[in-house]
Amino acid sequence: MLDLKNCSSQQLAMEAFFFGYQAFTAKADEMLARRGFSRVHQRILFFIARHPDLSVKELLGVLGVSKQALNMPLRQLLAMDMVHSTAPETDKRKRLLSLSAEGQTFEQALRREQVKLLQRVFAEAGQEAVEGWLSVNQALGKTLQPGAAGK
Repeated sequence: MLDLKNCSSQQLAMEAFFFGYQAFTAKADEMLARRGFSRVHQRILFFIARHPDLSVKELLGVLGVSKQALNMPLRQLLAMDMVHSTAPETDKRKRLLSLSAEGQTFEQALRREQVKLLQRVFAEAGQEAVEGWLSVNQALGKTLQPGAAGK
C-alpha cells in the first residue's frame, strides 16, 4: 500500500492516475475533435447509449452538471442527428433522449477504442490488479454521490 502521507507516494499515485486517464481518453479525444466535439459529448453519448430514453433531468443527474453546461453539447448532438429527443405521451414537458443510428455507431466506435486499450492493459496487469483497479474507481465514484463528502 502506498503511504499517502509521503509526498513522493502522493505524486506517484496522482501521476499514474493522470497519465492513465490521458491514455484512456487520447484516441477518443482525437475522434471527437474530428467532429468538433469534446469529452462531454462522449459522456452524453455514453450514458444515453447505456440508458435509452433517459430524460434530460436524469442525464443532468448522472453527469453531475448544470443545465447550462449540458445545453450547448446536447444541442450540437441533436442538430447533428446523433441524439433524438421525444416527449412521452404521459408528459409532454419531459424530454426523453435516445441515440440515432449515427449516434449509436459513433458511440460504439469511441467505446471500442477504449475497450481495446482496457483489454490490453488488463491482460498485462492480471486479474487481481484489475479487481483492485475496479474497486478503487468504484470507491472514487462513490465520493461523488450526495452525502459522501468527507468519506
